[in-house]
Parts: sequence; structure tokens; C-alpha cells
Amino acid sequence: MAGGPKTSLRALRTFCIAARHESFRTASEELFITASAVSHQVKSLEEELGVRLFDRTSRELKLTPTGLALYEEVSPLIEKIDEIAASYRATGPTNSVRVSVQPFFGSEYFVPRLSQFTAEHPDIDIQVGTSDESADTYPADVDLSIRLFKKPPPDVTSHLLFPLRLAPAGSPDFRKRLVVRKNCVESEFPLIVHETLPKAWKRWSKTAGITLPKDGKVTRLDSMIAVVRACEQGIGAALVPVPMADLWFKQGSIVRLFDTELTADVSYFLLVRDDRESDPGVRQLKAWILERFTNAG
Repeated sequence: MAGGPKTSLRALRTFCIAARHESFRTASEELFITASAVSHQVKSLEEELGVRLFDRTSRELKLTPTGLALYEEVSPLIEKIDEIAASYRATGPTNSVRVSVQPFFGSEYFVPRLSQFTAEHPDIDIQVGTSDESADTYPADVDLSIRLFKKPPPDVTSHLLFPLRLAPAGSPDFRKRLVVRKNCVESEFPLIVHETLPKAWKRWSKTAGITLPKDGKVTRLDSMIAVVRACEQGIGAALVPVPMADLWFKQGSIVRLFDTELTADVSYFLLVRDDRESDPGVRQLKAWILERFTNAG
């Protein structure tokens, strides 16, 4: 029998997910790894096979004809392997519950409160994954997830928790330099903008009745933790989510610049896989989340 290096099943699975979405970022969310890790695995697969599977540009990712052919052949095999593995997986209740939350919500709000649940239910193993912050997506391979949506997807059970509220914040030194006269900001007011909320400052300005300087410097970031860190370092003013950022306010590393908050057009929803709702651990965690986080915003 011929020998030789064996192609990694993990790399093929990663390739198939990236190919299905034509997005490394979306694939990373589904796999609970970074987008750079997805890119690295695909690149390694391309180097091993000696072919280019994707055409990459700064704005989009497209399968090459070879990549499409490989995907069409391999994807059904990966699905079959998953089906076979699932047929051998123990059925019935399990003490392991998988939950996905968005990064800032998870680190600043969900995980710090999770000790209450684990103390009450020491027999339940909680696996928390954090995925990207974009709205209108959710991982399909977890039991529960907490995500931001304008409208929750119709194909999964969802429960409204609370709307996203954003408070204008800056470093203490930034606030000292802030000059406002007749509802107009006259001092320099560089903005920090989260890429998923590009019009939030404009909406806040209209809601608050505060005119911001035109053509000011703008720093755009793709994660809320980066936004708050930049705000803390005095890079500019940021709209930060409350109550998730409350600890930062209490510590004084950032301060509110104005009282008016902006209620965004997205809300946090708890999503529950229909085929897992009967599991005792899932039911208990769902009940705790609804009790602890509904209307918490």
C-alpha cells in the first residue's frame, strides 16, 4: 500500500466551512478559533496540495475552480463522518452545556456572573465560547448562545434579554479637556467607532441634541474590547455598552462624557437549540440566564 503524508481532516473541515461561507471570519466564529487561524490552516492545505483554493482580495474571498471542485467532493464526506460520529455519541441528558457569547459581553458581563450558576450547579460542565461581534449570525453547533440581532432568526427559539444601550465615554483627561457651549462641542473630539455600528455617533448626536465637530479624526476598530481600551488610553471618545462597561466606569478608567445614552437598533437575545431544550443542564442554564439577564440593560 502506498505511503506518504496524510491530509489533515481538521484542515479539510476548516476549508469546507470557509468555502461554504466564503469568509474566514464567519468560519472562525463557527469553529471558535481566530480568523487568522482559519487562514493559516487553509494556506497550509493549499501548500500541501500545491493548488490555490481561494482568490483573496482585500474585500472578498472567492473559491477558485479547483477550490470549488474540492469543496463539492469533500463536503459530503465531512458531513457523512459527522453523521457516523453522531450515531455513536451517547444520547440522552448530558452534564455538559455549550454556550456562545460575544467577546465583550462574555468577558465583562457573563463570565463574571457565571460563578453564581456553577456554585448552584457544580455537576454541570459549562463550555463558554466567544465569537465575533457582528450581528445577524449565530453558531449552530452550541446549545445556547447570546447574540445581538435586529430581529432574531425565525428558525431557532429566541428570548429577548435587553436592547443594546451605548453611553458616550472618554478617559478622565479627555473629559477635562472637553469644552461644550450652547450644545456644541468646541474642543477637539476625535471619535472611536466600532465597525459594526458605523452610524452610532451620528444617531447619538441627533438624540442628544449635541453638535459634534465636523471632519474630526476617526479611529475604527472591529472589537468592543479594543474600543474601550482605546477610550481608556485617551485616543478619543467612544460609545460603550452599558451595563457591560459598568466596571470600567466604577474603576474610573473611563468616565461618562454626557448623560444621554443611545438605544441601538439591536438587542441581546438568548437562542436555544430546539433539539437540546429537553436536556436538564440546558434547561437550568436557560432559566438562570433569563432570570439574571432579562431587562438587565
